Amino acid sequence: MSKQQPAQFINPETPGYVGFANLPNQVHRKSVKKGFEFTLMVVGESGLGKSTLINSLFLTDLYPERVIPGAAEKIERTVQIEASTVEIEERGVKLRLTVVDTPGYGDAINCRDCFKTIISYIDEQFERYLHDESGLNRRHIVDNRVHCCFYFISPFGHGLKPLDVAFMKAIHNKVNIVPVIAKADTLTLKERERLKKRILDEIEEHNIKIYHLPDAESDEDEDFKEQTRLLKASIPFSVVGSNQLIEAKGKKVRGRLYPWGVVEVENPEHNDFLKLRTMLITHMQDLQEVTQDLHYENFRSERLKRGGRKVENEDMNKDQILLEKEAELRRMQEMIARMQAQMQLQLQGGDGDGGAHGQLA
Repeated sequence: MSKQQPAQFINPETPGYVGFANLPNQVHRKSVKKGFEFTLMVVGESGLGKSTLINSLFLTDLYPERVIPGAAEKIERTVQIEASTVEIEERGVKLRLTVVDTPGYGDAINCRDCFKTIISYIDEQFERYLHDESGLNRRHIVDNRVHCCFYFISPFGHGLKPLDVAFMKAIHNKVNIVPVIAKADTLTLKERERLKKRILDEIEEHNIKIYHLPDAESDEDEDFKEQTRLLKASIPFSVVGSNQLIEAKGKKVRGRLYPWGVVEVENPEHNDFLKLRTMLITHMQDLQEVTQDLHYENFRSERLKRGGRKVENEDMNKDQILLEKEAELRRMQEMIARMQAQMQLQLQGGDGDGGAHGQLA
């Protein structure tokens, strides 16, 4: 019997090649195996098609049992937070997508405090991540921080409403805001461009910080540079959502059927749906990095300045604080008055005792 020769290790690369150029492939394999996490928040008034757009973007049904409340229920309705998580897999790549919906936003007669619930939710996710990051077991931290907020603007006005301005100013230092004009099929092309310009002017006027796409690197190909330029020029994105398949020009498309024709959801000549989806997918990593390096770091530094103490009454309004100060002042005045009365009684008692001693002498 012939002896079997031991297997020899063969260098697969050419001489002079070390091999660390394969490091990106290792990172890629590890990332694909681990999967990705992304949290998207959608905010806007009821009836602007938020749920439809989200279902259209990710080809899924996140709200199968959604119940629409009546007008009477909306009068005193408060904002709720509904987080839906779905696992999406495409070509072996897994994405754990969490969509945070905010039903009740802008529905009540008095909308002054309607966004405090949303701000509290964003801060709670930062707080939870900071707690997990500071704990002993940091290997399996679930990232539920809000990486992006689609803010839906009504197409029926003449720009931003006061509520739009107040809300975006309240959260622009906490989350990446992407403004979206809903139901764009209700506008003509000229009306759409006019509304976009008006919204951008008002955003600049009120110093609102929205998410700005990073410039393409100089070594990127020309197609990617052109795509980035078109995406930047399309902000705010005017979109149409639909989950219905309609036959148009001999093929099945997702769109909305009107007596005069079909509005195709994925036709860039009809609306910016395709651009919005491209922006979200191609810049998902950048949205996460901005959340980590800017918004979360700002929150973390503020918390460390406070010595790690969580301030419970940050949202307490000024009137409430003044009332508490006045009540405290009244209590102090009453306490001083009682002390003065006691001292007066003691002095009177002392004088009486002195008089009695004088008579006895």
